[in-house]
Amino acid sequence: MFEKFIVVTDISKDFSISMSCIGGLKTFGAKKCLLVQFRDLNEIIDFSGIYSNELLYEYEKTLVRQKREIEKEGFEVETRILPGFSPALINRICEEEGYSLTVVASRKYSSSGEIFFGRIASDLTHSAQFPILQIKTEDPSGVTEEDDSERNLLDISSHILYPTDFSHNADMAFKYIREMAAGNIEKITLFHVQDKSRLSPHLESKIEEFNRLDDARLKGMKDLLEKEGDSEVETVVKYGSPSLEILRLIEDMDVKLVVMGSQGRGYVKEFFLGSVSQNIARLSPSSVLLIPTKR
Repeated sequence: MFEKFIVVTDISKDFSISMSCIGGLKTFGAKKCLLVQFRDLNEIIDFSGIYSNELLYEYEKTLVRQKREIEKEGFEVETRILPGFSPALINRICEEEGYSLTVVASRKYSSSGEIFFGRIASDLTHSAQFPILQIKTEDPSGVTEEDDSERNLLDISSHILYPTDFSHNADMAFKYIREMAAGNIEKITLFHVQDKSRLSPHLESKIEEFNRLDDARLKGMKDLLEKEGDSEVETVVKYGSPSLEILRLIEDMDVKLVVMGSQGRGYVKEFFLGSVSQNIARLSPSSVLLIPTKR
């Protein structure tokens, strides 16, 4: 599914710690990694126009360590250094070199002072034209890489959540869910939220009817997944705010990975990320795999 993948990194500890998670990608058939390190030229070059050897050394040391950590997980690793930061360049590499997934670290709960870190995760998520996986990391304060390597492994096989609004983009994401179901996924939850903002007040009388129809659609998806493999498949239909209900279910059901389309119904094609997807990518405590629509 994702045999060739890109890991986008800089020198923050968030990215360093996230390297301990990469081994979980083997569940997706991952084999070859392109480790891309963006270097902020404004940081490297001081006010006199001279390169900072100390910071350059830190970039080099970090890249070598991260490459070694990914290789330990059994992946073939190529490194590439790029100046500045350009999501468009990542899209071009995916297109021209056949990489099917981009991985980026994202703090579970953001804190102030992580401007460059936040920009990488945010800009890539908003601009990605190929699937992007946000690995959610803990706040690294006081956490050593040795400690984290044992407790922060990327668990993507025990419970996957697929929220759907039955849009075309959601259907594209379901194709990935079907491939996952053929692997070693323990549990998959199929989830639809009746959007209160669209139904209230004029269509509230039809909620039970809508629930029956959409529950039947989820059951049809469940039947397809159960034919693919041995995953336990559950279907859930709720009424309310899609973002809030998805986030609540993630917490209540201990979801490890959310797989969803990056756009929903009625999207504006100039926008790469819908409002619900944006909220989940930003606020989910679990890792998030976003599948963009074809453009």
